[in-house]
Amino acid sequence: MRKPLVFLFLMAILVLSFVPEHKTTLYIFPKPAFFPDMPVAVSYTVTNEGVELGRHLFYDPILSADSTMACASCHKQRFAFSDSSVPFSKGISAEAMQRNTMPLFNLAWYPALFWDGRAASIEEQVFHPVRTKNEMNLSWADATERVGRSKLYRSLFNKSYGKKAIDSVLIAKSIAQFLRTLISYQSKFDRVLIGKDSLTKEEEEGFILMNDQTKGDCLHCHTSDADALGTTARFSNNGLDTATLTTSYRDKGRGGVTGKSNEMGQFKIPSLRNVALTAPYMHDGRFNTLAEVIEFYSTGVKKGINADPKMGSAHRGGVKLSPMEKEKIIAFLNTMTDSVFISNPQFSNPFTTKR
Repeated sequence: MRKPLVFLFLMAILVLSFVPEHKTTLYIFPKPAFFPDMPVAVSYTVTNEGVELGRHLFYDPILSADSTMACASCHKQRFAFSDSSVPFSKGISAEAMQRNTMPLFNLAWYPALFWDGRAASIEEQVFHPVRTKNEMNLSWADATERVGRSKLYRSLFNKSYGKKAIDSVLIAKSIAQFLRTLISYQSKFDRVLIGKDSLTKEEEEGFILMNDQTKGDCLHCHTSDADALGTTARFSNNGLDTATLTTSYRDKGRGGVTGKSNEMGQFKIPSLRNVALTAPYMHDGRFNTLAEVIEFYSTGVKKGINADPKMGSAHRGGVKLSPMEKEKIIAFLNTMTDSVFISNPQFSNPFTTKR
């Protein structure tokens, strides 16, 4: 009788040794109408557990040197994860950053991150603000040690990754998982596209003006007729500044990363989605209102070295819109505000009480 019992005992041990140390559940991404297919840009599976871990890290000041600043300090949900109202965010040293804080949504469709595209992936982008001196100013070695000491994070990491050692790669991967879920696709404009709402006469005329190459001429960079992302996600020199030499741009933008003379003064083309929430505008926050932005494209475009050839009206300073046409374009832009996105509890601060 002992042999069968011993055999069963050994078999039980063998079976248990193959049981996964942790179980994760696949995160199901929405499939927004009129969006291109989401690029498959990661080699790992995005899980609900990894997303929740990333959400905690995104809102936790544990990743800043003096534990006073989180990613969410400069990326606020109510402003579509931008730092609206200030041209330049300030880091833990109270020193202003060099460029306006970009909003965070639909990042999975972007082939490069930051105004100058210096990060080729969301995961790579996460590494920058933590270690940058005038932002969070914390070494990743210290960040890893801090997170590893936390009982909360040891539990969350175990649920997400089992017994893998906590390191900077897993921390960045977790935050990136959360950032990938920040998808904005439920504005009035989206409801119109799927037949559940309709534009007013003024909004419809604004949409037509934007996509008319003899009027607003916005369609080359800010897609709304071709797809609903609101941007080509490319880089452009939109005639903000002029230069007689390629090196004379105050901010070299994309050219400062690539070293290519024809990319000096180019910057990432932002999405028109939630644009009414993300003022001030441009990489240097020079325009405080949408009216100022439209006025620039109407009368202030500069024809300088590297100005995008798609800026067909640059030779005459802009597209020369009438006051009524400007109002109609702004009316349409307001339809791209996604109130569901900025109030979604899945994207909100998980720390409801002080730890």
